[in-house]
Amino acid sequence: MAGRSLNKVMLIGNLTRDPVMRYTPNNTAVANFSIATNRVWSPTDGGDKREEVEYHNIVAWSKLAEICNQYVHKGDKLYVEGRLQTREWENKEGQKQRTTEVVMENMVMLGGARGGVSASANEDVSAQAPVAKPAARKPKKATKAAGSDQDAEASVSDDVAAVEDLADEVDIPF
Repeated sequence: MAGRSLNKVMLIGNLTRDPVMRYTPNNTAVANFSIATNRVWSPTDGGDKREEVEYHNIVAWSKLAEICNQYVHKGDKLYVEGRLQTREWENKEGQKQRTTEVVMENMVMLGGARGGVSASANEDVSAQAPVAKPAARKPKKATKAAGSDQDAEASVSDDVAAVEDLADEVDIPF
């Protein structure tokens, strides 16, 4: 018996393009897009900071693909969780081609007005599930000065609390 192994990828990055959705001959949805991640470091010799960008090909299947196609757009920041998969095929000229991609199993949309929304390939998603409405929000906390950083922090924490409360009360369709 083979020893245990692990194939797990976790990325936080920005979409470089809108998802492209297609259907297999069996009518299964598949969405493809890419995410850019950045790494910043300082050289050991004391030089200027450097930045490196990596691009990751992402594949989502079934309901998760449909969710990506509907809610995810170029520039959005996502947390993506999945596994690495390498595929091989022959191109039109008969040459072997190979690509490695991340098969997405979970995702969380980060930042912006849509921030905090999550989806998983393992969830049973029903088209008739109720949609959470913002009416269940808690009242915002009073802050010292209008337009201050404290206002922004209070607003974000209230939004997060409202999403958490809704997640407990409503079966969100993703």
